[in-house]
Amino acid sequence: MALLEVENIHSFYGNVQALRGVSLTVEEGEVVTLIGSNGAGKTTTLRSINGILPPREGKIVFRSEEIQGMPVHDMVKRGIAQSPEGRKIFHRMTVLENLEMGAYHRNDRAEIQQDMTHVFDLFPRLKERVKQEAGTMSGGEQQMLAIGRSLMSRPNLLLLDEPSMGLAPVLVERIFQVIKEINRQGTTILLVEQNANVALEIATRGYVLETGSIVNAASAEKLREDPNVREAYLGEI
Repeated sequence: MALLEVENIHSFYGNVQALRGVSLTVEEGEVVTLIGSNGAGKTTTLRSINGILPPREGKIVFRSEEIQGMPVHDMVKRGIAQSPEGRKIFHRMTVLENLEMGAYHRNDRAEIQQDMTHVFDLFPRLKERVKQEAGTMSGGEQQMLAIGRSLMSRPNLLLLDEPSMGLAPVLVERIFQVIKEINRQGTTILLVEQNANVALEIATRGYVLETGSIVNAASAEKLREDPNVREAYLGEI
């Protein structure tokens, strides 16, 4: 059985339907990406998985357990963490305090410290800024902090929502190098990313979303070769 199975979910914002029968799977150890235009339902899919916007219909199974409708804090305890779109860091807290918030549900102090060291190894800039208020850092540093905070829960599945948004190309390259390393070290990743070129470079497989529905699913390599994907999402004609 896959690590994550999403089966025919329908999600709504009030009376407005945002997802229409979305189904996908994520196998352990993979990087799976969702690509699509703005408003296609990518972020909504992540929000439905992690409990922020529970689907009205359909099923979500994580590690053989149905989780749809569970509160977000239970998702974190079960091994799902998200680095959200727009980072959503705690601006008035220090870098250290933000990272500690990522481990709020844990009491294994020695291992929390090990994970803190691991985050600093991945993002040395955060160690340099450990006592700095997070809101005073650059956008790239805040993105590093958002990912680092999510790792502090020690997730089996990491949901990444637009990690390159608003970043300079050199920082995008650095962030995605770290994402590849996080995956190499054993964390499964479901990635939402507007920059389809970068996403398909590191992904194992991908799904294409249009107006709340999956319209294509294939290996990353096949999606890169698909003429419709190339024209619509890779900037090629």
